[in-house]
Amino acid sequence: MNRRAKLILAFLSAAAIGHVGLVLFVPHFLMNVAMGRVSQDGKLINQFGFGSRTTQNSRNIVRPSPDLAYSTCAYDLSNGPLLIEAAPSPDAGYVSISVFAANTDNIAVFDSSQSPDGIRFVLAKAGQATPANAKVVISPSNRGIVLDRRLAPNAELFAAADQARRSDTCQKLT
Repeated sequence: MNRRAKLILAFLSAAAIGHVGLVLFVPHFLMNVAMGRVSQDGKLINQFGFGSRTTQNSRNIVRPSPDLAYSTCAYDLSNGPLLIEAAPSPDAGYVSISVFAANTDNIAVFDSSQSPDGIRFVLAKAGQATPANAKVVISPSNRGIVLDRRLAPNAELFAAADQARRSDTCQKLT
């Protein structure tokens, strides 16, 4: 094999290794940054934190929608499953719960059109004991984020959504 072919092969090998490394590393790195931010550097684990009303300066993680009220729960399943509950909005406004694994994969989505009386499920790792009659979401990772989004396009609806989301739970299953 000549020198030029060896250089091309070395370049392609390095590019392939670098690409695979980035694909495997970057999602976990980004989710660790996001979990640190939403958990206030680990102070809010397995409990919801409530974002303030979105303004043009709101850029904590991603560009948020000004029409939504956000709540987040950085979860850790290493000590057992969690009960996740989201109350319906009193004005019958839209509510959505999304669950993200540690690699940024969206592993579950629930919304108020499917569950108008509120969203309730158990979040667990495979093999953890869960109630027989519960809706269960199995996480491929111990850690991740639960995101609650509620329609709140003005101050009055934000206040109603804020009051409703204060009863949401992200806590160890008892």
